[in-house]
Amino acid sequence: MYFLRANIQIFLINIYLLRTHIEHFYLILRPYTKLKNYLLFIMFEREKHLTIREWSEEDRPREKMLRKGTMALSDAELLAIMIGSGSKNESAVELAKRIMAACHYNINELARLTVPELCGKFKGIGEAKAITIVAALELGKRRKTKETTDKKKIGSSIDLFHLFEASVIDLDYEEFWIALLDGANKVIEVRKLTQGGSSQTVVDIPMLLKLALDKKAACLAVAHNHPSGQKFPSREDERVTRRVIAGCEAVGIRFLDHIIIAGGSYYSFCDEGKV
Repeated sequence: MYFLRANIQIFLINIYLLRTHIEHFYLILRPYTKLKNYLLFIMFEREKHLTIREWSEEDRPREKMLRKGTMALSDAELLAIMIGSGSKNESAVELAKRIMAACHYNINELARLTVPELCGKFKGIGEAKAITIVAALELGKRRKTKETTDKKKIGSSIDLFHLFEASVIDLDYEEFWIALLDGANKVIEVRKLTQGGSSQTVVDIPMLLKLALDKKAACLAVAHNHPSGQKFPSREDERVTRRVIAGCEAVGIRFLDHIIIAGGSYYSFCDEGKV
């Protein structure tokens, strides 16, 4: 019995000593544990804010475009190339993604923003970057217009829609345009005639006819936009169309169509049997 009690006492003493050593060991390691946690935090924060140069090469927009072509890039990546650089807390791609999200991932919505609006809405976009974005989008719009104008022949309302769409799609006010064509329906010239407010523009019929006669046009078509997104004609639109048709008949010019462009769609007076 004496030996059993002695062994129990020795066992308890050993447990106490072991606990003391563990606590001492923990006190020694605790600063290093804090250091380890701090280093992990720094590494995590750094990973969150890597610059594009620190990305893997396959993820960098410029390198990706060189290797895979422009079609492999998202809208945000193409925008990031235009932006060029980000800030200390945000890469150019992250900034571009934020801009695209604010525009509901719609390039046409982005194209409606002016230089002051881009600078005011998005931190990290200064005047130089905003001008670059607006200029690039305008260049794309002009390319689309030029490609359509160079078409050999206008054969339907959809051809006219494509001819005029790029010129008016981003506007928040009405504009009235004319397309002058030769006898084979080839485009001679596309020109803006008038600019109005958000719901109406005034059309000068005599000026329209004089322009057609000066260019020796055999036929013409007109178009205007509805910023509201409502493509159906108003009474005033129908009245203007009748006046243009009457004027063309008076001077011997064939009238093709009047289309109303709104929200990526259009209304054709010809398709609806009103020409």
